[in-house]
Amino acid sequence: MKIKVLVLVGLFLLLAGFSYVYAEGVSCGAKEQESDTWDFGKVKEGQVVKHSFVFVNNTSKQLVITDVNTSCGCTVSEAKNKTLQPQEKTNIEVAFNSKGYKGAVQQFVFVATDNPEKSAVKFTIKAEVEK
Repeated sequence: MKIKVLVLVGLFLLLAGFSYVYAEGVSCGAKEQESDTWDFGKVKEGQVVKHSFVFVNNTSKQLVITDVNTSCGCTVSEAKNKTLQPQEKTNIEVAFNSKGYKGAVQQFVFVATDNPEKSAVKFTIKAEVEK
């Protein structure tokens, strides 16, 4: 268990250094949504809120989503489709459990792909948790 936590913390620290790193030709669907950040606004403590980001393969090659990680256990995420043909889209589903939080919260979702040049995409969720 400690090793898993250390690995996740290490991955987070490594990927947190990438501000907005996109795989070449891969976007988060800027036409479908304005950014790769979603603000849930005010939520009650203990509420589970969900959002779906759009991930688009804008390359000319097949792209494989190799992993989806989050910055903490309170956030769960998954890719609906992990193999994308050129111009194909998939949803990155995110669920945030606000139990135990108070005030401003920011969490990250990291999507890793098989593109060797730039293989990470970072999505951000925010919330203001109230008791």
